[in-house]
Amino acid sequence: MNNIGTVAVVGSPNVGKSTIFNRIIGHRHAIIDDQPGVTRDRIYDKASWLGVDFNIIDTGGIEIANRPFQEQIRAQATIAIEEADVIVFVTDGKVGISKDDRIVAKMLYKSNKPIILAVNKIDNLDMIHSLGDFYALGLGEPLPVSGEHGIGIGDLLDKIVNKLPKKEDKTYDDAITFSIIGRPNVGKSSLSNAILNKERVIVSNIEGTTRDSIDTRFTRDNQDYVVIDTAGLKKRGKIFESVDKYSMLRALGSIDRSEIVLLVLDAETGIQEQDKHIVGYAVEAKKAIIIVVNKWDTVERSQNAQSDFEKKVRKEFQFLDYAPIVFVSAKNKTKIDNIFKAINKVHLAYDSHVQTSILNDVIQDAQTMNPAPEFNKGRLRIYFANQASSQPPSFVMFVNKPKYAHFSYIRYIENRLRETFDLDGTPIEIVLREKV
Repeated sequence: MNNIGTVAVVGSPNVGKSTIFNRIIGHRHAIIDDQPGVTRDRIYDKASWLGVDFNIIDTGGIEIANRPFQEQIRAQATIAIEEADVIVFVTDGKVGISKDDRIVAKMLYKSNKPIILAVNKIDNLDMIHSLGDFYALGLGEPLPVSGEHGIGIGDLLDKIVNKLPKKEDKTYDDAITFSIIGRPNVGKSSLSNAILNKERVIVSNIEGTTRDSIDTRFTRDNQDYVVIDTAGLKKRGKIFESVDKYSMLRALGSIDRSEIVLLVLDAETGIQEQDKHIVGYAVEAKKAIIIVVNKWDTVERSQNAQSDFEKKVRKEFQFLDYAPIVFVSAKNKTKIDNIFKAINKVHLAYDSHVQTSILNDVIQDAQTMNPAPEFNKGRLRIYFANQASSQPPSFVMFVNKPKYAHFSYIRYIENRLRETFDLDGTPIEIVLREKV
């Protein structure tokens, strides 16, 4: 599990922050973008340069409701200062230094964070002469770039990688690591307390009482665990961040360092769009997922209450049909044992390795029972398969032509693997390769 650095892209409106952000991530699309029932805002992503991985935040996507531009810019810069290891300050080479630039520069100058001053829209050599003006911001040597044309992006990435702190992977030997994510005030800290059965973190119904992620190691029934409690939302003064987006940013590091993610839903307020936003990163990061419905004690009980709620969850989270659902009350510490049963079972699935001969027997039987349909003027045939890795289980299948594979048939194969090898809770990767 990598503890990778974070880069924030900040600057005034219309200077080209998002263009540079998209250049850096290489227009990579989220794995779950095409899945039904999930929405993703691309204000954060993962990038890689020269073998170094890092998270990147486009603060231009963080809007502050009913606030004038300057206050929004201040808020975005504050988020960057708090969250980032390296800050890329984007300015407009055609416009020159603006009043907003000076406001942001003053904040960044006091941050003691590594700053890269990128002067955007320098599209040709004739514009290089304007760089000298930007020394007045007091943030060091300006770097000419053009997000639109890709000029200077390699140099920018070189600087980013050089300034990122060297972070060592934090490992926990044989402990099962899991994080707790969810909207503010769904009971994440209360659930952490119930899991630990002691007052390890502050519990409050005020959003934003938890500032930093807290890794807590503990043993239960001779099994070691580490719970990573995701930091909550923090509000300062007149800064009102977009709650769901900021909450996601705080969760990135915790998810990266986890094997299993507990998505906490609030039984009282029900399922909200923000729940899908928050779990989206965990899906893309290929983590095992358990859905925990908290505050179940507050719901008026009926004979079918639990099954009805479960149907709603399955409908809203179609892309998480493999994730088990657990109903608990963190406040009353009821049904907490069911979380551990789910964690242990899901971890076995996430870390499992299937014997090659048995794997191929299952796949051949599946094809015999239900041959692949004709697609793209051909019919898929899987000749051989093996498991390439675990966490999550990844299977390489050698086929006649990958283009003959209809997604519904691959889903059928995946479901057969889940049924046979008890792979609840874990994503599965299937890679098709043409047999030569």
